[in-house]
Order: sequence, then structure tokens, then C-alpha cells
Amino acid sequence: MLPLSFAVLPWGILFGSLAVQRGFDWLEAQLFSGIVFGGAVQIVTVELMANNASLFTVLFSAFVISSRHFLYGLALRERLSIKPLRWRLGLGFLLTDELFALSGDRRAYRNRFRLYYALGAGGSFYLAWNLWTFIGIFAGTSLPNLTELGLDFAIAATFIALVLPGIKTLASFAAAVVAGVTSVTFTLWEFDLSLVCAALLAMCVGFSIQKIRGQA
Repeated sequence: MLPLSFAVLPWGILFGSLAVQRGFDWLEAQLFSGIVFGGAVQIVTVELMANNASLFTVLFSAFVISSRHFLYGLALRERLSIKPLRWRLGLGFLLTDELFALSGDRRAYRNRFRLYYALGAGGSFYLAWNLWTFIGIFAGTSLPNLTELGLDFAIAATFIALVLPGIKTLASFAAAVVAGVTSVTFTLWEFDLSLVCAALLAMCVGFSIQKIRGQA
């Protein structure tokens, strides 16, 4: 997890500085990372709240952005459903994109040693994310123009690094291409739900191709 922890350093600093510059105090900003623990949803939520968006808009946006974690849970259900509740709750909270990316090994979560490994991996990322947030909070009060340095590219770079190793089939390749092309196109059209619609189209294309190839 160490390379991924350092990869999101600009992302965490961006969120911490963004939060304090949008009117949140340091404790509120730190609790965002301590309780929510989701970079994309944290950044979007802070921006919406700073712009006085309605509660429905904030909650719906957070729900859509975080909905992929439901899919992560379904993917790991067979391995974790037999584990005690304390393990399911702990690993469920720590199940970020980064930890899920390391969960593809067939031996993951199989025995107690593997469970402690996953707990250590997810826990280390949690500590790193909160540390980067704290640095961002401190930097945000000292460097008011920090959010204009393009640190948000760390978000795209991190997800590119997570997605590329998983493109091993025609279905996953097609889904990635469709997601990239449609998200850029919808964004240029200034469509509010560009990312959501792009993701849905990509999933439909990937599923269709997998279904067709499975029947061939």
C-alpha cells in the first residue's frame, strides 16, 4: 500500500487545503477524512456544501459517487460473509479503491494471516490519508493559492494506475474506452451527470460484450 499511499499525497493535501479555504475549521476538515474516508466524495461534498447546495443534492451526489463500494462489497461477499462481524465491519470501512485493487489475489482474506494483512494494508492507508489531510489543512492556512496548483490531477492519476492492471479482457478494455470517451464528451457538453452516465454506459457495454462472448 505504500506506493498508493504516497500517490494520493497530493489528493489528501488538496482536500485539506480546499476544506479550510471553503470555510470549514481544521477539526471539521480532519473529521471528514476520519469518518467519511473517501477522497472523491469528500472533495465533491465540500464543494457542494460551500456553494450552499441543498441537502438532497449533497446526499444524492455522495450516494452516486460512493455506490461503487457496494459493488466492491458484492465482489468480496463470498470471501468475507463467513468471517465474524468485527472483521466484516472493520474491513468494510477500510475497503477503498486501493485496498480493493489488492484484493484480486485468490488467497486474499482466506485465513487469519491474510485478514491481518488486509487490515494492516487498509489501516496504513487510512493513517496516511488522515496525515495528508492534516498537512493540507496546515498548508491551506499558510498557502491560500494551493488549490490552484493542479493537485486535483492526482485523482485521475491514481485511478488510472488502479484501472490499467485490471484491463485483461475485451470486455474490460471496451468498458474503459467507452468510459473515457463518453465522460470527456459529456463534460465538453457541460452535462451535469457526465461521469455517472459515462460509467453506466461503460458497464452496459462491458457486460454486453462479456455476455456475447460467453454465449459464443
